[in-house]
Amino acid sequence: MLLRIGLLLLVLPILALMGAYFVELGDVRECLLVQDGHWDYLAGTCRDTPQPFVPWIDRHPWLVNGGMLASLAGLACCMVGLYVKRR
Repeated sequence: MLLRIGLLLLVLPILALMGAYFVELGDVRECLLVQDGHWDYLAGTCRDTPQPFVPWIDRHPWLVNGGMLASLAGLACCMVGLYVKRR
């Protein structure tokens, strides 16, 4: 049981992070290629004037750090689940 919980905690945060990142990447690419604009990373909108780049970790620190901590907890659960003898 601990191994299954650990695997879920190990994999699901990574998939959530990748999903959120690629949703935003799709919006950025649509703004740049289709609307011929400049993406405002802080507001999450397409603008006519150039905007500074703001890294994803600066915009979503709780999501990134929380996801990494959940994955680390999942890794620990997996290790304990593999180490503990089944009854």
